This record gives sequence, structure tokens and C-alpha cells, in this order.
Amino acid sequence: MRHGDIHPEGPEVLLIEDDDETRRAIVRDLRARGYHLVEAPDGRTALERWAARRPAVVLLDLGLPDVDGLQVVRHIRREATTPIVILSGRYEEREKVDALDSGADDYVTKPFGVDELDARLRAVLRRAAGPAADRTGRIVAGSLVLDVARYEVLVGERRVDLTPREFEILHVLLSHAGRLVTKARLLRAVWGTAYQDEDSYVYVHVSQLRRKLAAADPDGSLRELIVTEPGVGYRIREPTPTAGPDRGTIDGSKVDPSS
Repeated sequence: MRHGDIHPEGPEVLLIEDDDETRRAIVRDLRARGYHLVEAPDGRTALERWAARRPAVVLLDLGLPDVDGLQVVRHIRREATTPIVILSGRYEEREKVDALDSGADDYVTKPFGVDELDARLRAVLRRAAGPAADRTGRIVAGSLVLDVARYEVLVGERRVDLTPREFEILHVLLSHAGRLVTKARLLRAVWGTAYQDEDSYVYVHVSQLRRKLAAADPDGSLRELIVTEPGVGYRIREPTPTAGPDRGTIDGSKVDPSS
């Protein structure tokens, strides 16, 4: 499947594992649980596929043939908050502490069962949904529901098929409903720092996202859900106004929303 294609599976998982037999077994078991798997047998391939795919979660074996797995953790963590779950046969406490201190979110010791791995994946995906989500990992905006753990978007009872980029854009915006999210922030969060000057990417994908939401929304209640702040970025229109001071901009700086 080409990057950017719609896939009907659940969350996209980048599996970084050099042992072929182990990798095949994990792929088989997680696909049966509804995940979409992208495989990488070494660190170099992993970082290439990470940059291209921007998966929902990363499963990483620390014992890679070309680089230290912790280097992969640090590289990903410099660019994104994507959940990282370590798979390792290393039992020493120091190894686990180093991995978690480097930015990993969880550590699973081999051998492990698929039920445990599935539960841990669902847990880190729920946490990744952010404070705007309920305890099941869902973010609700009117008739729209974004479910991070199931990696799906519903309008009423209708599923909206989004590309991974469209899903992540909507996730970022919904996570900061009512607040201005700059184009630069969206580029960093969804594409990475290498694309910080590609404003057209954001414009095209937001346009496609709006079109798909409108098509799934016969009563038109979501038509103006995503509001453009010309020249700056986008915000999710909250169902009801929230009293209090202006809540600023999601990019590390302050911007006057009226500008």
C-alpha cells in the first residue's frame, strides 16, 4: 500500500524487530487484532519508514543490528510524542530505566503474550489521545467522534475514511479545541521538522479533511467545525463559547487570534 492511501485497519504500528520469526509472529497476531503493521528489520529502515509513515505507535526491539535502539527512541522523541513501546529480552532494571528515560512509554519483556501486548498498545494509545479525550480514548465534538485507540472517526453512526495524515491533523486540532493551532505546529506534529516550510501540505490535507467530514454530515453541523485563521493556522470551533481569557496559540508563542 502506498503512503497516504486509506487503509481500513486500526492504528498503524511501526514494528522494528530484526528477528524474522519474531517479527512474523507479531505481525500475524496484531493484524488479527485489527492493527495495520509496517515492518522494519533494522534502525536505518525504521527511521526511513517512520519519516514516511508517521505511525500511530512504535514497537521497538532494542537489540538492532545496525544502531542502538535507544538512538531510534531519541530520534523519534525529538520530533513527536508518538507512543513507543519497547520489546526486549533484556531483563536488567538499568536497561528499562534507560529506555524510559530516553522517551519510551512502556517496556515489554520477552517472551510476552499477544493479550498483554494488545492491552499495552491500547493503553498507550488512550494516553496519547490527550486530556481532551475520555477514559476510553475518544474525543467528541458534536456529532463527530475521534477514537484514538480504535483509530477511527465517526460522524453519527457513519465511519469517515481518512488517510493517516488527515487523521493526525484532526487529532491535533480536536486535542486543542477552541485554541489556534498554527500551520507550523501542524507541520511539526504530523510531518516532522523536515517539512516546516511546506505550508501547502497543510492546506491541501485540511481541505480534503473538511470535504470528507462534510460528505459524512448530512445535517451540516460540522461544515464550519474547522475554522481558518488566515495566514496563521486553524482552530476547532467549540460547540459553546468558553468564558475566560483568550487561550492563545499552540505553537509555543502568542498570536492575536483577531489578526
